[in-house]
Amino acid sequence: MFVSVNGTRIFFDVSGESFVPDGPHMRERPTLLLLHGGPGGDHSTFRPLFSQLADVAQVIYLDHRGNGRSDRGDPATWNLPQWGDDVRAFCDVLGIHKPIVLGYSFGGMVAQSYATRHPDHPAKMVFYSTSPKRDREEIYAMFERLGGPEARAVAEARWKNPNPATAAAYMQVCMPLYNRRGTYDPDMRARTVRNDEVAFLFAKSDEGQYPMDFREALATIQCPSLVIGGEDDPITPISRSELLAACIPQHLVQLVRVPDAGHGVHNDDPALAMRLLRDFILA
Repeated sequence: MFVSVNGTRIFFDVSGESFVPDGPHMRERPTLLLLHGGPGGDHSTFRPLFSQLADVAQVIYLDHRGNGRSDRGDPATWNLPQWGDDVRAFCDVLGIHKPIVLGYSFGGMVAQSYATRHPDHPAKMVFYSTSPKRDREEIYAMFERLGGPEARAVAEARWKNPNPATAAAYMQVCMPLYNRRGTYDPDMRARTVRNDEVAFLFAKSDEGQYPMDFREALATIQCPSLVIGGEDDPITPISRSELLAACIPQHLVQLVRVPDAGHGVHNDDPALAMRLLRDFILA
């Protein structure tokens, strides 16, 4: 399905009902809005697993502008302020009130943009395997720890000189290190609708108009927030989750560190990830 948001067509899909019969009434359930990683990917990384949460919420999957099945639009609009504003506008267009917003990886950066630019809008936030600020030296060191000097060299090439060749090497050498305990789905990349130009542009964004640093802005968050990170995550190291949680008002935030898990706890321990999210939704 498509909806017009801030001058572009955004693709979304839905699992579960917003209202369910409850005796003589129709009971409204919370809306869980999922923001996918990438950048340049789509919402399919959440499926089918996250559809399990449709028993406690209406689950909405969104492809960010320029990503997945959404319209490509003007590359000048592929930036975190715009993506964050799109989340708010998307909810306004569909009449979604007080959503629970989960941002995973790059989607967690979009979620930080949304939550800090519109702090009174969400009911709850989940910042999942993400970071408030880039620290590529730490990323390179994590890849070296997990995969040796070759992994570090390939990661450095991917981020310092983003192009199809360095991206292909990264997929072969570095991606298997994201989740060493989990079972890799060989069909995941095949079924993902990608726009790698978004990824290449985002890799250079710290050099341009919109460098990423949410540390100060995170103090404006007004809703309960769950931060989840895997202790063996090479691309958003656990220290990034700790930093993010430290920047949110402490009475609102819960940090969950997961041992022996990498990028996206659901890729290593799906049952634990679903339990953490279901408990937070219902709390």
